[in-house]
Amino acid sequence: MILEMKVPSPGESITEVEIAAWLVSDGDYVEKDQAIAEVDSDKATLELPAEESGIITLKASEGDAVGVGEVVCLIDTSAEKPKDSGAKTEIKAEDKTKVAIVQEEPSRKEVAKETYAKGVPSPAARKILDEKGIDPTGLNGTGKDGRITKEDAVKSVPSMGSPTGGSRGEHRTKLSMLRRKVAERLVAAKNETAMLTTFNEVDMSAVFALRKQYKDLFKDKHDVSLGFMSFFTKAVIRALEMFPSVNSMIDGKEMLSFDFCDISIAVSGPKGLMVPVIRNAENLTFRGIEAEVKRLALRARDGQITVDEMTGGTFTISNGGVFGSMLSTPIINPPQSGILGMHNIVERPIVKEGAIFIAPIMYVALSYDHRIIDGRESVGFLVAVKEALENPVELLMDGSPEKALEL
Repeated sequence: MILEMKVPSPGESITEVEIAAWLVSDGDYVEKDQAIAEVDSDKATLELPAEESGIITLKASEGDAVGVGEVVCLIDTSAEKPKDSGAKTEIKAEDKTKVAIVQEEPSRKEVAKETYAKGVPSPAARKILDEKGIDPTGLNGTGKDGRITKEDAVKSVPSMGSPTGGSRGEHRTKLSMLRRKVAERLVAAKNETAMLTTFNEVDMSAVFALRKQYKDLFKDKHDVSLGFMSFFTKAVIRALEMFPSVNSMIDGKEMLSFDFCDISIAVSGPKGLMVPVIRNAENLTFRGIEAEVKRLALRARDGQITVDEMTGGTFTISNGGVFGSMLSTPIINPPQSGILGMHNIVERPIVKEGAIFIAPIMYVALSYDHRIIDGRESVGFLVAVKEALENPVELLMDGSPEKALEL
């Protein structure tokens, strides 16, 4: 019996996938539920398992875009599993191809007459070559008896923009479906929203002090590190509750607002940028947020993230600081209306109460859709984030770091 394997639907609204890699070869015997291919959708990379055991015949190539429901391979379920003889065929020495080494007698060619002038630049040519730092060795002279003339020297000097013998190779690589979809969404966000970005700076001294004091205890008790994402997520949730329009999106002619905070976190995976979602982050503790960030980041790194884990989200946090970014204007993740960009933390001079201090400063950026978020809300939101990060004990921990960190 020949079984036709069709592309299953990886998620709602997905109509096409791309064969990223075949994990088996044409004619292989596959077992039921064995992963036979990796397919890229516009949201994630998924494995395609064999529906039955048998001999497989591939009907699509790597890089092909195939629609959901299309046949990608055939499985002959009546074929028997080949027996492994375990014996390896040895090639006898006498059966190996013998290579004969043939010595050719050098051809008797007439040797060109050598003269003292061959390869020697004329005075004018020598001046040009010396000025340009060009070695006359290897230049073919066209003058009498092979002398290098002024014209030969001029021709040997590359003009501006001309190739100089260095590598000028190029190659083309097809963009994955995920990368193409990300590109489409980013362009759409720029074209279809009234995007604006506002900036602020945050003194991270208080957060640094808390992490220094409690990070070891936190790690020992919860088996997860106390990072910056939990502080930023908590600060964002507080600001979203103060400015609910930032936690909204446009739906046709209506503004859809949410009474929950599903925070998308931008992470870099092997297939490109991925944005998994922390569901109901407003109900999570510092430990819960750090554990969820770690879980999602590992799944994204290992290519195990699912479409459901990246669907939805009411607001996004992007941390470009891990790559050394000082400042950026993050692009909104549609249909959301706001995204917060974190950046690297650098010691900078700041003024406090008329005196100059050195403090760890992070620049933060909020990009937002000006169609539903006004300047008052956007600036107020970012100021609320700044206030919470500069006074986390009072505004994020209710005055008790030990209780907030569950120590």
